[in-house]
Amino acid sequence: MQSLAVPPGPVMVDVQGTQLTRREKERLRHPLVGAVILFARNYESPEQLSALTREIHEVRKAPLLIAVDHEGGRVQRFKTNGFTHLPGMRELGCYWEKDPQSAIRAATELAYVMAAELRACGVDFTFAPVLDLDYGVSQVIGSRSFHRDPKVVTTLARAIIQGLCLAGMAACGKHFPGHGFVEADSHLAIPVDERTLDEIMNEDALPYQWLGDMVLPAVMPAHVIYPKVDNSPAGFSRKWVQDILRRQLVYNGVVFSDDLTMEGASVAGDIVARAQAALNAGCDMVLVCNRPDLADELLERLEFATTSESIERIQRLMPAMPFMNWEALQLNKRYQDARAFRHKIVSE
Repeated sequence: MQSLAVPPGPVMVDVQGTQLTRREKERLRHPLVGAVILFARNYESPEQLSALTREIHEVRKAPLLIAVDHEGGRVQRFKTNGFTHLPGMRELGCYWEKDPQSAIRAATELAYVMAAELRACGVDFTFAPVLDLDYGVSQVIGSRSFHRDPKVVTTLARAIIQGLCLAGMAACGKHFPGHGFVEADSHLAIPVDERTLDEIMNEDALPYQWLGDMVLPAVMPAHVIYPKVDNSPAGFSRKWVQDILRRQLVYNGVVFSDDLTMEGASVAGDIVARAQAALNAGCDMVLVCNRPDLADELLERLEFATTSESIERIQRLMPAMPFMNWEALQLNKRYQDARAFRHKIVSE
């Protein structure tokens, strides 16, 4: 039986397999849950993925947002059985060096392919594009970054966002204010960036300033500590989220925490303390990935009242219009033409 049409809560959780278990359906009905993130383990074929997303959407009368980390390159959850294996963003940056205007078009076309394939399978949203600058040192960012120049990053990101939008999908810029300068991987360590606020704002944060929420409807802060600004990682910092992102940059879109099970989040305490810190800092939604036990603990113990503004921001990420199914997409000439642009960027 479906739950009442409750608004989205502030917690994003995952599921373990290719279809929902009874326990997962119960978890997704919890009023604190507002979204689901999918991984490679949740995919076998477009038909199976479509059935899974339909099942998730039907769990609640007000459907949950279904998201995925699907950037292209080495961070692309679905790559087989029909999905186009898209190039990493650095390859678009390299194409820019040869032909800037063609690179802009290619970025838009390939982002349309990305979003069209996801939407044809019922996925609503992707955590892309990466806006981190390519300093050549970050273990976790690397080829996921477009370029070292914030102007190039912003231009190509805008083209990606346009391509996503043409398929009715919203975008998320990450990792605010910038993860590219530090070597450590926040999945495994607690990165520290010793630069000053001015240095960061005049380089890494420029894409967020130039794009704004009218173009970029969601942002994910980095699990990085910038001690010359605040002693907390950006996603747990009111200084970064409220004072700088919301007020100084006048950003009114959704702010997601990065995954709270990552090592970079451990400085805030246990899973409840981490979620509370992120939400109190101003995040609209927190992610708990690959640890259903911690997700259940958080849903049982978290006490937090989501604001109406936060609910409205999250709801705006849901696609406004239905999209064609997988079979229709394969016959669609616009999609076929866009897909051909992959060959301009990478060889088979």
